[in-house]
Amino acid sequence: MALPRSTYYDSRLRQSPALIRARRPYLFKNAGVGLGLTLFVIGVYTYTIRAVGQDEFEDVKVPDAPIKPASGGSKA
Repeated sequence: MALPRSTYYDSRLRQSPALIRARRPYLFKNAGVGLGLTLFVIGVYTYTIRAVGQDEFEDVKVPDAPIKPASGGSKA
């Protein structure tokens, strides 16, 4: 004899009323944490793009011409 399978979903994989009641207290907390994480990521991305965009690279020395290899003999 097989034991009945306990699940919070019906045969069409819809949430049962018990699952909806169990998840209700966490709905707004999880949404708040998700919103907070999203805002943090957007803030870090925005700060990074602005910080990198301000760099002018004036202190980087660029050579005038590429260095040519020394002609020391024949190639084998």
